[in-house]
Amino acid sequence: MAAAVWKGQISFGLVSFPVTLHAAARAEAVHFHLVHKKDHSRVREVFYCIEEDKPVERSELEKGFEVSKGKYVTVEDEELKKIAPATASTMDVVQFVDAGDVDPIYFESSYYVAADERAGKAYALFVATLKETEQNAIAKIAMHSREHIVLMRAYEHGLVLHTLYYPDELHKGNRGEAPSVKYSAKELELAKNLVDQLKAAFKPQEFKDTYRENVEHLIAQKQKGRKVAAVKQPKKAPVIDLMEALRKSLKTSAASRKKAPAKRKAA
Repeated sequence: MAAAVWKGQISFGLVSFPVTLHAAARAEAVHFHLVHKKDHSRVREVFYCIEEDKPVERSELEKGFEVSKGKYVTVEDEELKKIAPATASTMDVVQFVDAGDVDPIYFESSYYVAADERAGKAYALFVATLKETEQNAIAKIAMHSREHIVLMRAYEHGLVLHTLYYPDELHKGNRGEAPSVKYSAKELELAKNLVDQLKAAFKPQEFKDTYRENVEHLIAQKQKGRKVAAVKQPKKAPVIDLMEALRKSLKTSAASRKKAPAKRKAA
């Protein structure tokens, strides 16, 4: 199993039991290195001291917080360890909420919560309790240089944990709202019909990262010395007649659904 992200105890009332957190997911992408145009050799990042006008080694660096222009308060790692809250080693459950009560906009990162062999019964009981009550646990945990509010929920045969953003971390100024315009009952009915046609069970395995596949294909083509072909982009004209656009969407959706079984059968 991958390296642990955090080790400690879950505190649930007077009950506590040891657990380990492991990253549940990681976004996959094609990663590029920076190379010198002249000879395609790798380049490395250089730390440079502005005051002395010369490069410095990583061993010469320390953490500094800018309190005013050009003025820093330096902090040592040992000092940070001394002020770590109790939640650095104990995940404290502070309340329970109905499943689905927390808006997904607050979700940040996901982790699997692994049971410790010494406390299998307490872990299993906690999972069963969440399932039976249809509740999620809200807890506090300190890791990655900050204290997180987290949500734990029963997932398959174990627990999964999601770190949550704090309200002041949400960029509400970037929020978009629906324009105050009128639409007809018929337009709404057609839009709802389109939703009904496209409604299906979510199957994540049916989705793939086309952009990543295209980049991998581009690299393979360049490696073979072949010309890179551009991907054709669909031309979409702006919607002039909303009713007509909805009708065409319904026809297109219905036609594609009829073809889908035939494609699956052929495959």
